[in-house]
Amino acid sequence: MESLNQTLDHLLAQQAGNESYQQLMTEVFADPEVQTFLQAHQSELSAQSIQRGRAKLYEYVHERDLANQGRVSVAPGYVPKLVVSAGQIDVAYVPTDQLKAQRAKAARLARVTPISMPKFIRQASFDAFFREGPNATPSRNQALERALMFVKQYSPNRFVPGLYLSGSFGVGKTYLLGAIANQLADQGVQTTLVHFPSFAVKMKSSIGKNTTDQERDRIKQVPVLMLDDIGADALSAWVRDEVLGVILEYRMQEELPTFFTSNFTMAQLVDHLAIDNQGNQEPLKAMRIMERIRFLSREIVVEGDNLRQKLGNS
Repeated sequence: MESLNQTLDHLLAQQAGNESYQQLMTEVFADPEVQTFLQAHQSELSAQSIQRGRAKLYEYVHERDLANQGRVSVAPGYVPKLVVSAGQIDVAYVPTDQLKAQRAKAARLARVTPISMPKFIRQASFDAFFREGPNATPSRNQALERALMFVKQYSPNRFVPGLYLSGSFGVGKTYLLGAIANQLADQGVQTTLVHFPSFAVKMKSSIGKNTTDQERDRIKQVPVLMLDDIGADALSAWVRDEVLGVILEYRMQEELPTFFTSNFTMAQLVDHLAIDNQGNQEPLKAMRIMERIRFLSREIVVEGDNLRQKLGNS
């Protein structure tokens, strides 16, 4: 440190006639972080490069102090960092921990795409699901265990079937989908959750706009897809075969994990799908849909009290 101090004394002596400047630079060069930086880079910095870098050293101290005081600086959300670039002192601006956390949160939120889904999806978590207590049931615990297992086993390089959660209103099926999606988001996985009855209406309106293929293809290609409330309404033959059927066929061929919730069990859903909204019966087409659903997911019947009024889930 002695040779460094000698260099600094020499630089300050050159400005001896300017007392205010000398006082300012004395404070800058006495700054512990500046001292540490210059000491660490003695072999890279000549006396001339330190002299040329005085403005950068001042910039660093000034901007750092502003940031520490919570005041607006040259680069809000960033803090200065002294660096050596091509043998010269420079100041780089790096994100604050707060900005990093905000970006991480935004990136995580962007990995979960809810379409016509309830707001509580964003806050759903495994911790808030029912492992014990008065709301716990064996089937809820089984569903939670299978959900945890999926998250642990998921890999884009191998097929892991999703879950088909069936059961009455308010038993936590949709909430559990949200918890799975949020946990996958923490692992960098993108998930799209779709309230299927609302999506079916949207697809019908897309015919007039000539955007049917784009809307359907956007859904069918996502890494992890969750279709909520399958079977809530009677489907037209077109929605069943040209929308749902095409989506599931693609995902089966590409082996892309797919989740479902329904008030119908799989056995009940096949009968529901066999009759379209015009009353036409087409059991073979329903069986074809169910073959894809059974390939893509494994059924768990979720039982328990209706918690919708208490927690706002379904």
